[in-house]
Amino acid sequence: MEFKKKQVNIAIQILPFTTSREMYDIVDLAIKVIEESGLKYRVTPFETVIEGKYDEVMEVVTAAQAICYEAGADSLLCNLKIQSHSNIDVSIEDKTGKYDIKKGC
Repeated sequence: MEFKKKQVNIAIQILPFTTSREMYDIVDLAIKVIEESGLKYRVTPFETVIEGKYDEVMEVVTAAQAICYEAGADSLLCNLKIQSHSNIDVSIEDKTGKYDIKKGC
């Protein structure tokens, strides 16, 4: 699996369901796991994009889900989008770098 040796982008959206805590509090814990991973990431309003080797990113995806359950989530809806390439590294900047300098919101 050659693509697993290249840098990938994986977008993760975790929607925790619980009656014991506020959903955004749990999502914040998942984002903290991503932040502490040391991998490059970008938080957006609907998902967080993580950049790194496939196996490294999937370990973070697993840890982010685990912290949600530890924080009291009864169930999770976890959506993933994966961009990989057989020959080159995939980067966040390739897709959105030209927009980073614009701060219109």
